[in-house]
Amino acid sequence: MLNDTITLAQGLNDVTLAQGWIQTSTSLGNSIRTLIFDVAIPILCGTFVVVVGWKTKAPGPTIMACIFAAVVWGLAAQMPALKNKTTEDIVQYQGGPNAVRSDQ
Repeated sequence: MLNDTITLAQGLNDVTLAQGWIQTSTSLGNSIRTLIFDVAIPILCGTFVVVVGWKTKAPGPTIMACIFAAVVWGLAAQMPALKNKTTEDIVQYQGGPNAVRSDQ
């Protein structure tokens, strides 16, 4: 099924039909992920702080909104490191190389 090829024009190389779709979806997925984590989340955090500050007009909720937005923004910025940490935790839980079995 994935081995079906098509010749686009005489003299061009054969191209696997699924290859273009896979490359397009991978590129689209990477750019959307980058767009969300690098642009959308910071904008949403800033908007959240401005809206809370505008609606409440009090320093307490606005400061808490700033702290909450900073935590969300920081965690979103550190997503690759968090992904690797989660993987390490799962490997350790499943009996990884350094697992200590105190219950056995």
